[in-house]
Amino acid sequence: QVQLVESGGGSVQAGGSLRLSCATSEYTGTNYCVAWFRQTPGKEREGVVFNKPGGGSTVYADSVKGRFTFSRDTAKNTLYLQMNNLKPDDTAIYYCAARRYGPDCWTPQTYNIWGQGTQVTVSS
Repeated sequence: QVQLVESGGGSVQAGGSLRLSCATSEYTGTNYCVAWFRQTPGKEREGVVFNKPGGGSTVYADSVKGRFTFSRDTAKNTLYLQMNNLKPDDTAIYYCAARRYGPDCWTPQTYNIWGQGTQVTVSS
């Protein structure tokens, strides 16, 4: 199965930007739903964005809509999460995730392939 490796996390001040990358071990453009999740201590993992393969739809959590943008570079086998206008509430470990393509890419519990996570810290 595909393997995922995130990078790009760091510390920024509120209002700043970061771009997270997720390198995939194989092409995911047609066979895998992909997503970004985030988690803070004591809270459940939250789905931030979900994407269908083959140029399909992308769905964002309300908390990041208008600030975060998902993209795939299929030539580089890399997924991106561009995060703008960051807020302290965005502080979390961010995980790239995947699952074999099925009829529903929007259900968080169906994701079963995970990267190791990358820390994002936003200070006020």
